[in-house]
Amino acid sequence: MATKLKSAVIGTGAISKEHLSFLASCDRAHLKSVCDLSKASASYAAERFGADSIYTDYRQMLDEIKPDVVHILTPPHTHKLIASYCLEAGAHVFCEKPIAPTYDEFQELWALAKSHNRWLIENQNYCFNETILAIEKLVADGVLGEIQEVSVRIALPVRDGGVFADENLPNPIHKMPAGVIHDFITHLCSLIVRFIPEFDRVSAAWSNHGGGDLFKYDDLDAIAIAGSSHARIRFSAHTSPKAFNVIVRGSKGYAETDLFQPYLRCVIPRAGELLSPLINHFVNGCDLVGASFTNFRNKIMQKTPYEGMHRLLDQTYAALIDGKAPPISFADMERTNRLVNALLSEANRV
Repeated sequence: MATKLKSAVIGTGAISKEHLSFLASCDRAHLKSVCDLSKASASYAAERFGADSIYTDYRQMLDEIKPDVVHILTPPHTHKLIASYCLEAGAHVFCEKPIAPTYDEFQELWALAKSHNRWLIENQNYCFNETILAIEKLVADGVLGEIQEVSVRIALPVRDGGVFADENLPNPIHKMPAGVIHDFITHLCSLIVRFIPEFDRVSAAWSNHGGGDLFKYDDLDAIAIAGSSHARIRFSAHTSPKAFNVIVRGSKGYAETDLFQPYLRCVIPRAGELLSPLINHFVNGCDLVGASFTNFRNKIMQKTPYEGMHRLLDQTYAALIDGKAPPISFADMERTNRLVNALLSEANRV
């Protein structure tokens, strides 16, 4: 097998820094090309991260470079067309989320990837953050007991300025089925199905509390039920502070984190002790103090909430070189996109 894979990046938006910085430092990848409709943006990215060439036409790039792996970082409504060309050109595809606007389009892309014996991988990077992996280990080790509840909540003031709030320059994400929330919904759902893979019933309340025509929705409050297990899925543009909370509750205890301000807290009640909550909080206080130093270190070292992306990409490239399945499986993507589809279904709205 090759020791390095020829890589290409299509799209030089904000998220490209994370992909390009990985490719520039990865000993399993050779960054052959950067492609963007803006020649200036492509040139800047190529110079900064050491790409061999630039293109403004991805089809020409595919024909001439023949990359092994293509990172698609363009707006979501373009993913299906570009990914189709890349797969047909013989490249594996690592695609930013959401991988396609609808569940049916995702299925079509996966069938195409399978027919060309290529891998199609959706970026579910938060599933590979340190604290999520730690919670998964707590579950696997039986520390939390049988999973009963999972809650994932994002609070982000998307209406208060930034790339989504300009009336004069609407972001393409506004045209997605869930509007701006569609830019975050893969993260919400991928973390839910990581702990509760299947659901019997889904109910979702979509709201536009801020009004106006630019935003379809700025709030999502949903519940998904699988037997005795429940999942809560929340997005709010009107609550503070910014947060990305994940709480996993089991029959023996619970674990929680905030992916924007990483910490890990695990609470396991001590049976028969009247002061168990206080004792438990005191014991966990050691972890919280440790977390405060960790947060300080992360800020100094410029560690970001995207730390899981480099871990995911590293594992992906290692798997591709070794001829193994990548860490994001078809089942991971299918369950995530099926839950997104259920949340968007008119039949499940309340």
